[in-house]
This record gives sequence, C-alpha cells and structure tokens, in this order.
Amino acid sequence: MSRRKKKHPQHANHERWMVSYADFVTLLFAFFVVMFATANADRGKASAVAAAVRSALDQGNVSNVVRALSEITGKTSQPKETTAPPDKDQSARKDARALSELLPSMELLEKELKPEIQRGTVELHLEARGLAISFKQAALFQSGSDELLVTAVQTIGRVGSALLKVPNAVRVEGHTDSLPISNFRFRSNWDLSAARAISVLDLLTVKFSVPRSRMSVGGYADVAPVAENDTDAGRARNRRVDVVILSQLGTAAEPSRKVVSANP
Repeated sequence: MSRRKKKHPQHANHERWMVSYADFVTLLFAFFVVMFATANADRGKASAVAAAVRSALDQGNVSNVVRALSEITGKTSQPKETTAPPDKDQSARKDARALSELLPSMELLEKELKPEIQRGTVELHLEARGLAISFKQAALFQSGSDELLVTAVQTIGRVGSALLKVPNAVRVEGHTDSLPISNFRFRSNWDLSAARAISVLDLLTVKFSVPRSRMSVGGYADVAPVAENDTDAGRARNRRVDVVILSQLGTAAEPSRKVVSANP
C-alpha cells in the first residue's frame, strides 16, 4: 500500500495588509491632487491678469489688460450664487469699453511722444476717467512761472495733433507740490496751477486749433499728488500739467455742454 502524503497546513499570508494600504495611499494622493488643482484654479487666472498688467506697464500694451478685464467680467465658466449682480457686471463692461475706446489714442501718442517718454519728461496713464498725458513741470515751465518754454511747444503740438483725431472732451489740469508760493504774480499754488493749465489750453486752442468747445481747465494746487511731498523727487513728480482725454465715464462727470433754450 502506498502511503498517503500528509498535507502540510498553509502558511498564513501576513502581507495582505499592504494591498489595502497601497489602495489607501493611492486614494489619498488622488484626493490631494484634486484639492491642489481646485485651490490653484483661480490663482492661475489671477496670475494671467497680473502678467497682462505688467506687460501693459512695461510695453504700453494696454489691450491685453482690457481683454483680460473683459474676460473676467464678461465670462464665467460655472456661475455661482456669489457672482456679482448683473448691474455690477454691466458697469464693469462699460468701464472696459470706456478704456478700449482710448487705446488707438494711446498707441498713437506712445509713438509721437516716444523721445519724451524715454527721457521721463512725459508719462501716459490709462485710467477710468480717461487717458492722462502728464507733463513734468521742468518740460514745460521754469520754476514759479506759467510761461511755456520754447522747447515745449513742439511736444504740445504733437499732443494737439492727436486730440484732433478723436472726438472726446479734454480737460487740462495743473498741479503743484506742497511748498507754498507767494509773489507778485501768484498769491498761492492755486493761482499757479490754474495759470499753467490755462497756458497749455491756450496753446492747444489758438496755435493747434483744438476746438474750445471740447476743452476745460482745472487747477488742483497740491491736493492731488501722485507722490509724497517730503522728498525732492516726489515734489518734482507732483509739479505737473495733465492733459486728459476723457472717456465716457469721465465725460459723464463733466457739466453738460448742451445749449438749453430759454424759450418754453
């Protein structure tokens, strides 16, 4: 008779827990990937907008900024309950359109005023109220004077040529630093800032034929600074004349230019 072989008992598998542990780690990894992607979705959009703004400041390519603003205010992939009301959305689109209408003027002036911009005597700013062409005082006037320098006439003439190509209203603004002035010609910085703005306006209207009906003038003294007044560099930036091509938003804040009939 043949002997039956004894069956040896199977050894217990003590490593089965590793399968469950690996599945758990995989699921945990997937969870963190999803969380990371969700957290960085808006951050990517913000980075794109920031890059567009930096490009606009460095290269004057403002169309990218307007396009980014339009996409943010005009498009939403998944509308949520926390989205802005329709009236705010519509207002944002209006602001974007108001800026985009001035892009051709800005591109033209960037080319026309390129030498002055590179020297730092002229700056261009696209703002909600319009396109501001900012002249430093040293480029237009001697200290304490409202008489335009001969070298400033040609530069202002190039601005006048650009103004004739757009229908927008224009406001000329005079600004000073905070150091008080009082002499036989000007009693205060209010007089000086207004007188300088008027000198630029007169040159634009008389010599370069910009219609007076589109123009306005303002003197702001030192109440609208763009830099601190406690340094020489800051005060130099604040002494300026701004020629502002008003957007639709800026024009809406102006007094009505329509003639109202006195007859009933």
